Amino acid sequence: MKEKIVIVLGSKSDSQKLKEGLDVLKELKLDYKLEVISAHRNPEKLRKFCMDISRNGAEVVIACAGMAAALPGFVASYLDIPVIGVALEGGLLGGLDALFSIVSSPRGIGLVSSGVGKSAFINAIIFSLEILSLKDKKYRVKLKALKNKFK
Repeated sequence: MKEKIVIVLGSKSDSQKLKEGLDVLKELKLDYKLEVISAHRNPEKLRKFCMDISRNGAEVVIACAGMAAALPGFVASYLDIPVIGVALEGGLLGGLDALFSIVSSPRGIGLVSSGVGKSAFINAIIFSLEILSLKDKKYRVKLKALKNKFK
């Protein structure tokens, strides 16, 4: 896998909620892999996908989910690379239920969250670039360009 960033969504409709961030990735010409797999509806497929992530050279995962938001914790439980959970708006609590689920992962999972919604997804992209730039300077240039976009 040449992509260093993997984005996992729990539902196909989530891609519309994250369009602005996905456009940022394209604008910066970042290679990323986007996959839609529900932790609740297809846990076996998600497990296999996680095993492929760890074997194929990805260095950071952004896992986005709403409501019960099991997806980020599920992914993080299989990987030894950084996983950033993004809670998506929706449900009875407007995304807070998803945020609480992500930040309440049990000890030993190593999952972080960048917050709720579109801005949280863009912040997850920024954090991914910060992680990648520790090893590869080409990501630092992209990181600076992205941060300047929001000044």
